[in-house]
Amino acid sequence: MAIPKNIILIIVFVATLFSIALATPGTATFYTNYVPSACYGSTPQGSIIAAASDFLWDDGKICGKIFNVTCTGPTNPVPHPCTGKSMVVKIVDHCPGCGGTLDLSKEVFPTIANPIAGVIKIDYVQI
Repeated sequence: MAIPKNIILIIVFVATLFSIALATPGTATFYTNYVPSACYGSTPQGSIIAAASDFLWDDGKICGKIFNVTCTGPTNPVPHPCTGKSMVVKIVDHCPGCGGTLDLSKEVFPTIANPIAGVIKIDYVQI
């Protein structure tokens, strides 16, 4: 079931207002194969999605949770990777050993950061 566009805009607006005070720092990488997923098996969940690291996984209790994710800086020599945009993502998978707190879809990552960076610092908040 798709989330209506106007609801997503309201969620993003509210999340942005609260994200500075409530956000948790972490890192993000990106991935390209979305199906099958640890949360939804062979049922596609779109492309505005993310996978949770072992740190967040909690035996799959994070599946379906929605997060606002914002790039906050580089983790490597790529200067100024952030675009200044945030994205709202749904957790659909587990990424054991992925190298980041969140593994963002290839559609989400370049919206918030230069993909050449590969790994970025982020702030994320559940909404």
